[in-house]
Amino acid sequence: MRITALAGGVGAARFLRGLRRAAPDADITVIGNTADDITLHGLHVSPDLDTVMYTLGGGIDEQQGWGRADETHSVAEELAAYGAHPLWFTLGDRDIATHLVRTQMLAAGYPLSAVTEALCDRWQPGVRLLPMSDDRVETHVVIPDDDGQTRAVHFQEWWVRMRAAVPAERIVLAGIDAATPAPGVLDAVADADVVLLPPSNPVVSIGPILAVAGVRDAVAAARAPVVGLSPIIGDAPVRGMADAVLRTIGVEVSPAGVAGLFADLLDGWLVDSTDEAYVAAVEEAGVRCRAVPLWMRDVEAAAAMAAAALDLAAAVRGART
Repeated sequence: MRITALAGGVGAARFLRGLRRAAPDADITVIGNTADDITLHGLHVSPDLDTVMYTLGGGIDEQQGWGRADETHSVAEELAAYGAHPLWFTLGDRDIATHLVRTQMLAAGYPLSAVTEALCDRWQPGVRLLPMSDDRVETHVVIPDDDGQTRAVHFQEWWVRMRAAVPAERIVLAGIDAATPAPGVLDAVADADVVLLPPSNPVVSIGPILAVAGVRDAVAAARAPVVGLSPIIGDAPVRGMADAVLRTIGVEVSPAGVAGLFADLLDGWLVDSTDEAYVAAVEEAGVRCRAVPLWMRDVEAAAAMAAAALDLAAAVRGART
């Protein structure tokens, strides 16, 4: 079985770990969001790609869900002593090694897809990890300024430093108009037996991947069933602050609201068992929906979620024949 997943950060990475357990013989390709990428202290940082790579490769900090396990912060402490900004985004010593290698390879002319493949050669994540594009795309957030005007800040500053507490007026994908899919991305969608949308931030994780030229059309035209899992349980995100960005784009913070964002793509949608009341609303939009447990408390729970997604995909496939 060939499975292609569109993935953001922590939630997607933990789901993918469960997917490997639920489908150990599957050929899995992960298309990772790179619109969170940022340059810090001269280093190219790819938070979502690294979170997937570290999680599946056994190097993640399990408690926080991102960054390296057994991390130290001597370099960050020295940078702070120099007053080197930004001070709100802390890079760990082990993590810096990854960013150094990535930055050096990019400077030498290698595309991000080739760099990601080289980094994964060390971590052996058990999936093929592709960036959504080799072109630079950055998510910016337009916020009110002190003088009554507006200004744009990098998504990471709004998310990490401001904790999404400053109301966002718009979400902007800088560079998206010139971005093309990385090698293998469109083929991974076209050749898949199942396309999955793991529980990720629908606006700033899944949204940028689908915004790359040709990707949304490829998913819409996929011969494979497309199944997603709600990142919202009740009226709140399972993790992070997805409610803040959903409100910014005027979408209801609910499992049905998120499903509506992808309704033109989805064949199936999973909501949490406590959200069974939303099943009918999702199915009215023409998307087959089931309510199952969606709390990823451990790898076994993630594997059960993955199995439920694959089972729904199989039911959709069976209904087509």
